Amino acid sequence: MSAESEKKIRALIVDDEELARQVLRELLQTHPEIEIMAECANGFEAVKAIAEHKPCLMFLDVQMPKLSGFDVLELIEENVAVIFATAYDQYAMKAFEVHAVDYLLKPIGRERFEAALERAKKRIGEKMPPVQALVAAARPPQQYLERLVVRDGTRVTLIPAAKLDYVEAQDDYVALATQGAKHLKQQTIASVEASLDPARFVRIHRSYIVNFERVVRIEPYGKDSRLAILADGTRLPVSRTGYARLQSLLEDRR
Repeated sequence: MSAESEKKIRALIVDDEELARQVLRELLQTHPEIEIMAECANGFEAVKAIAEHKPCLMFLDVQMPKLSGFDVLELIEENVAVIFATAYDQYAMKAFEVHAVDYLLKPIGRERFEAALERAKKRIGEKMPPVQALVAAARPPQQYLERLVVRDGTRVTLIPAAKLDYVEAQDDYVALATQGAKHLKQQTIASVEASLDPARFVRIHRSYIVNFERVVRIEPYGKDSRLAILADGTRLPVSRTGYARLQSLLEDRR
């Protein structure tokens, strides 16, 4: 590798619209210091390309089918300087401003592009804001996750919220239980709880969130505790506070 290529800023363009990728490619033509390592038409391609190319900079579309730009950030471990691209979305834009993240509003103009690029280049190597906090700030009120994303090596699993049986805290991870399998994800149980619909999911214990639809009965267990028995026979501890939450949800549904 030459000294010149080592100085180059490795970049990825991630957008499901070919025209948007072309616009970014043309805007970058006047920046020989930036080397486009790959162009990705969806989030799955992006996760693979990030692992392969280790980019320093990423132009990332927010609204993509299957895997959104936020999903991509959740799935990667590398700390990449990101410039988000989005059509008008007041919640996403407010979140970007609060967290001092660079973004471009479509259709992208050159002046705004140049300003965002200069700021992002200065941030290369700096730590990105916590992804979960950014995602939560960008989500409209009362809008909850319809599916969760998990990566295991190069494999990405999408778990529809309706098929999630329960969530278990395991140190710095959570285990997402669905259809007889468990998927580990590095995330706090509190942030998972905040992203799930409280009309369907209940925090029954400091270490457990359960899909209310899966609970078939509650059994006493010891002096002040109980067990939630799920449809598949799984037994989960229920704290006193968790039991009150279950009762409250049951009352709301009557």
